Parts: sequence; structure tokens; C-alpha cells
Amino acid sequence: MAKSHRLRELARAIGEVIYGMTIHDMVRDLNKARGSLEHLFILIVFGDLLGVPILPPYYSLRLVPYIVPTIDTWRRSMLREKDLTDLCDQEIG
Repeated sequence: MAKSHRLRELARAIGEVIYGMTIHDMVRDLNKARGSLEHLFILIVFGDLLGVPILPPYYSLRLVPYIVPTIDTWRRSMLREKDLTDLCDQEIG
């Protein structure tokens, strides 16, 4: 029983190493892109919370139940001060 447990742990570790070597960067970049698109969507729909009215309130109100869980983090991230170190986080090319 101990040998089968060790073999499973070894297989899991090898799988994680292969994952890290092959697609980890791609998954991280896709998550960043998804977050950026989500922030842009919320800005377009609920920009009036920040004083940027883009869509009429009728359409915004229909989407409120889907956006409520992320509205606080979105508002903090949009109103956060940005500086040159934020630009350094972006990868070149």
C-alpha cells in the first residue's frame, strides 16, 4: 500500500512539472486577459458608478444580479492609483 501511494505521489509530481513546463505561462496569460476583459465589460455596463455613463441604466439593471459578486473588487481596481511599476508587469512581445 505504501508503494502505490508513493507511485501516485510521484506521478502527480511529474504531472505538475510537465504542466509547469508546458502550459502554465499560457494559462496565467489567459487569466490576465480574461480579467482585463471582465473589467472592461463592467466599465462599459456599470461605468455610471464611476461617473462614466455609457449604456442606458435599463440594460445595466438587467445585468446587476450577475455582476454583484465582483463589483467591489472591480471598483477598487479601477480607482487604484497606477504608476510606472504597473507597466513593468506587462511582458514585451
